[in-house]
Amino acid sequence: MLRRAVIFHAPRSEGALAFGRQVAQEFGRRGIAAAVHDAWGEPPAADLAAADLIVCVGGDGTVLRTARITIPHGTPILGVNMGRLGFLTDMSPRDFFTCIERIVAADWRIEERIMVHGEVMADGAPIHAFDGLNDIVVSRKSPGRPVYVDVHIDGARLAIFRCDGIIVATPTGSTGYSLSAGGPILAPTEHHLVLTPVSAHLALGRSLVLQPESVIEMAVTSEQGAIVSIDGQVDDPVAAGVRIVVRQSDHITRFVRFREPSSFYAELAEKLEMQLSSTMNPSA
Repeated sequence: MLRRAVIFHAPRSEGALAFGRQVAQEFGRRGIAAAVHDAWGEPPAADLAAADLIVCVGGDGTVLRTARITIPHGTPILGVNMGRLGFLTDMSPRDFFTCIERIVAADWRIEERIMVHGEVMADGAPIHAFDGLNDIVVSRKSPGRPVYVDVHIDGARLAIFRCDGIIVATPTGSTGYSLSAGGPILAPTEHHLVLTPVSAHLALGRSLVLQPESVIEMAVTSEQGAIVSIDGQVDDPVAAGVRIVVRQSDHITRFVRFREPSSFYAELAEKLEMQLSSTMNPSA
């Protein structure tokens, strides 16, 4: 039985804020304590620690942000789509109230997804650590100039890449930037990371699906340094000579689901077709 919930809404979205308040009122009528917060504000530590459920109102970017700030609690996240595609959300606002009795009763299926962990190393010591749900990307710092990245996997050199960037994506992130760069699509509950070079010159340009326990080490050799990006939302400039060590995270993201897992591929095809249609016809 649901007792406490946190409701995160997309920033600068009056519709998402209004719906979040509507959800809080509905929960309140049912004796459930609920607090509404901007997903990009200061994380409400006390509310997060006590919550049984997090309702995330917005698009995929809001879900990605929410997944990171809920570490280490592992509280289930229910995504309500008010964005365009909604790869990570489970339902529409209308669906939410259709399923309200099951939500209140905590009658749902939990889908666990791996996260990716990265550490920026200098002089053999970590200076910055981070986790993401979608991906960690090492990319060029200067427009028009490639980044040079010396990549090792499990201690063995793969290649020195002269490229626009290197993406290390989770199965969740395999439908994002990695897919745009030619990477494969993995089922969301798989436990493999995918390494995808972006516009690699004179080097292996194919994606690699890695073993669950694999460790990727990326040394930036470009004089101008590079940018390390987490989920496309947090950018960390790094200097030449640093190493970025990436592996599966010890943390997971837990999603509330009401649909069956077998619907993933059908929904994926539908969303990709929608994305293609909107690209071909921006006014649609």
